[in-house]
Amino acid sequence: MSVSQLHETIGLDKLRDRAIGATALLANCTLCPRRCSVDRAAGETGFCGVGDLAVVASYAPHFGEEPPLVGRRGSGTIFFCGCNLGCIFCQNYDISHLKRGTEVSTEELAAMMLALQNRGCHNINFVTPTHVVPQILDALVAARANGLTVPLVYNCGGYESLETLKLLDGVIDIYMPDVKYSEDAVSEALSGAPDYWEVCRAVVREMHRQVGDLKTDAAGVATSGLLVRHLVLPEGLAGTDEVMRFLAEEISADTYVNVMEQYRPCYRADEDGRLSRRISVEEFAEALGDARKHGLHRGF
Repeated sequence: MSVSQLHETIGLDKLRDRAIGATALLANCTLCPRRCSVDRAAGETGFCGVGDLAVVASYAPHFGEEPPLVGRRGSGTIFFCGCNLGCIFCQNYDISHLKRGTEVSTEELAAMMLALQNRGCHNINFVTPTHVVPQILDALVAARANGLTVPLVYNCGGYESLETLKLLDGVIDIYMPDVKYSEDAVSEALSGAPDYWEVCRAVVREMHRQVGDLKTDAAGVATSGLLVRHLVLPEGLAGTDEVMRFLAEEISADTYVNVMEQYRPCYRADEDGRLSRRISVEEFAEALGDARKHGLHRGF
């Protein structure tokens, strides 16, 4: 079983300091680029809709993730409710926007991690974790003290704070951000984030600085590194060609990229006529061609 770099390089005292530093950000919340400045420690909520306790929709071994995460025994996913992006086409809107889940304590969150490890999962996969980094770090202190050793996956929307990411340096083994768009007008219209592309580029650079390209063990299971997701949208809305150019030229030609074809109209997608249909075979083929054209060769 692969071992987390957290287990190998960061002592419990240092991890506890990171958790304290992250928790301090809740009192005037600046955990993400929204910088809502609400007092989440007192139960106030900002854009993400979550206060001082993490809200979990579900946790279980997941076999629908990328092959390097799933292996034979699954990725141990913990789905957090709430989100710092307002995507009108969100396919997990009941979790991200409607927040259908249960508030959990530090002890309960730690117990979930250990239960997934005990079931044989190759990793712990934090899904939509951006707004609950303090709660995750706090729970990791308890989980690690009680034997958590598997790699940790940060599965996010790509709209992160560099300050928060630096608290995760040496803690997270595998970063898996979405890179959703390369045009500000599109990210503003579809996710309410006009600065998404600028923020996301800086975020992916920092993630790659921390963990490098994706590395796998002899069985092909990921142990560390960067894995990027890119959902192809109708009408070229995702700006795929520029996303692939950025990854190949400014990050690494060895970046592992999942070019995803599963877009379908969900949630409030009908508010924008451009999102009213699935992508065509030709649109997906063009997206794959963009990746290859820029020299990317891992994933797809």
